[in-house]
Amino acid sequence: MNLHRPRAPELEHELARNPQLGYEPQGSFGSVRCLEHGFPNQLVRWHYHEEYELHLIVATRGKVFVGDYIGHFEPGHLVLTGPRLPHNWISTDTPAEGVPLRDVVLQFPDAPIRDATDTLPELRDVLPMFERARYGVEFFGMSQQVRERFQRIKESHGVKRLGRFLELLGELASCTDYRLLSTVQLQSTEDDSTLARISSIVDYITEHCTEPLSLPEVSARVGMTPSQFSRFFSRATGNTFTDFVNRLRINKACQLLMETDRYITNVCYDVGFNNVANFNRRFLQIKGVTPKEFRRQAEARFGQPA
Repeated sequence: MNLHRPRAPELEHELARNPQLGYEPQGSFGSVRCLEHGFPNQLVRWHYHEEYELHLIVATRGKVFVGDYIGHFEPGHLVLTGPRLPHNWISTDTPAEGVPLRDVVLQFPDAPIRDATDTLPELRDVLPMFERARYGVEFFGMSQQVRERFQRIKESHGVKRLGRFLELLGELASCTDYRLLSTVQLQSTEDDSTLARISSIVDYITEHCTEPLSLPEVSARVGMTPSQFSRFFSRATGNTFTDFVNRLRINKACQLLMETDRYITNVCYDVGFNNVANFNRRFLQIKGVTPKEFRRQAEARFGQPA
């Protein structure tokens, strides 16, 4: 089926970051940029960008969309999204005149911090959080603290701003009360060599997840017995091999449901399931809604009624 209108997220370019929309002017901030805006606002759309974004909602309630995650937000909702992860927040309880301040946001690049870890090993504490941010991280119990930190960062410049920002990153990285929003995520706290090994396995599974995959086949590729691999994989990812593959397939299905008009039956086979009933059951188990309802709800990420 043909698309009736664009469904892909919009890439946010620097030229669109107009101070009239709430951005700090170019040249006034450095590597950490503050943004505040109300609702409605042109920035409220299904989009992504190259930077990390720490996003705090201070007013209104509504639906949040992060990758393939669809949920609800209210004041205090705090999320870190990674580079190129699509997202949007749609308020559903605003007065006719709108609200002057809904979002408090920090944006910062990936490469400078990663590069700095070579000479400043203390910064490595934040790298596991950056990996989690690839899927969106919702933090709990830190909203007021982050609001205060944001104000202090916004009021400062140069080294003082950077120092306050790094202090906030450290507090977020040490927070244990969080949840991941989109797809599956490694939970390994092993050494670097173990993490590299499981990452290569996950990369292979991700690349081939729409094809027939068996635990004996994958375990043989890495020189383990099926029982050894099963224990290793579960410890590193928090999922059994079968559950992990199913989650990846459902994630790909979500993408097709959101960005194409393909029939649900076709989506089922496209992502590697060979039984529609099993696909529907797994989808409901993982996403909490049927594929049809997921597609209906996903339409609201454009700010239009679902």
